[in-house]
Amino acid sequence: MKALAKKALGAKEQNSELPANILAKPIVISRDQHPISRKDIAEPALKVLYRLHNAGYEAYLVGGCVRDLLLGLKPKDFDVATNASPEQVHKLFRNCRLVGRRFRLAHIMFGREVIEVATFRGHHDDETEEQKHAKRDAQGMLVRDNVYGTIEEDAQRRDFTVNALYYNIADFAIYDFANGVRDIETGVLRMIGDAETRYREDPVRMLRAIRFATKLSMRMDDSVAQPIKEHAALLQNIPPARLFEECLKLFTAGKALANFEMLSDYHLFQQLFPLLKSYLQAPDEAPYQMIRQTFADTDSRIQQGLSITPAYLFAALLWWPLQARMEQLMFESGLPPIDAMNIAAADVWGRQVQTVSVPKRFTIPAREIWQMQQRFERAKGKRVQTLLGHPRFRAAYDFLLLRAATATPLERKQLTAQAEFWTEQQKGHSPSSPAAHDNAAPARKKRGRRGGRRRGGPRKKPSGDTPKS
Repeated sequence: MKALAKKALGAKEQNSELPANILAKPIVISRDQHPISRKDIAEPALKVLYRLHNAGYEAYLVGGCVRDLLLGLKPKDFDVATNASPEQVHKLFRNCRLVGRRFRLAHIMFGREVIEVATFRGHHDDETEEQKHAKRDAQGMLVRDNVYGTIEEDAQRRDFTVNALYYNIADFAIYDFANGVRDIETGVLRMIGDAETRYREDPVRMLRAIRFATKLSMRMDDSVAQPIKEHAALLQNIPPARLFEECLKLFTAGKALANFEMLSDYHLFQQLFPLLKSYLQAPDEAPYQMIRQTFADTDSRIQQGLSITPAYLFAALLWWPLQARMEQLMFESGLPPIDAMNIAAADVWGRQVQTVSVPKRFTIPAREIWQMQQRFERAKGKRVQTLLGHPRFRAAYDFLLLRAATATPLERKQLTAQAEFWTEQQKGHSPSSPAAHDNAAPARKKRGRRGGRRRGGPRKKPSGDTPKS
């Protein structure tokens, strides 16, 4: 890698009209000068690359997968860039579907694995016919972007220099268009072009900057970091469903705590979770400690290879706003705790999904985790055994431990006693399902065919030797 960095440092940027960091000519790193081998590339990705190449199209691995392979990391996804249009890609692969409105992409399906194929992006020119295909809103954000171009133009459209790397299946060389290899070696995250403009085009790039900085242990260049606080509010223009996907990348990949701290420092976390703004201003108090511990525990479980679920994560993050709303309802309307919690939960989720749209498959289990906290307090006799067999017991119990560990001194004694009681009750108890052992949602039951027999098969007669139950 150091030899590659020296080669990158020697490349001169000679064209002042190109975006910042883009080279006049790419650095071509031949196969004998880089560590990437085809054996490190997923077989489905190789199949896509070779079929495109054999059909006469250009085909490259691009972006994060090339970057991660150079760093010795295992890529999560393998993305492909080509000069073939989405329609041409679709004709080559029967297992292909075209997706996206803003970015037209081809998804090649290999079972559960998806290889994403993107056509080279071109430049925008609002005074030409291309305006019909690329459109910005009043804030400068791209809302439609199906302008196609060359690989050189595609590299200029990339966000960070470390992502402007292309592995060519034709000659197995790496094409570095922005000194990305140098920046990988020196550990600096740089933006291609003007950072403020790029953030306006797509505010999610601010979240990506944080995520790459923590994932790759890189330092954000000042030009990347300085505009973030000023433009953090632009995240309000991003669809909540997209921000949910970004939250999963930020908080379920083993760097949750580091991402939380950086996002908070740059005022981005407050945009994702506006209900938590006031709690972030008091780092010594219980709510902040609980939020921080939630992310630390999530990272720990991932490192141990244990399961996690966004339901638990969001239940923990929104617990204090839930309590505040409950207390308000109980004081103003005289509602009992159960009714107050149900109404408060609906209010809290209703407000949260306006910024980060959490699907019902996670909000429903999260509400059950909350409800279990009240049931833990009241359970006696047979109800104790009933709760021990509840499919959400383990997640709710872990949440009780979290509450006890981060509670105020006044509440800690009571919560610790509850936690000890439920710890003792689990001794010798056989959980009713494997799901009780972790924080994952329970597996769906397989539905048998109606009638208990194979469709079209003969009805089975009862045997006289079968004992009656």
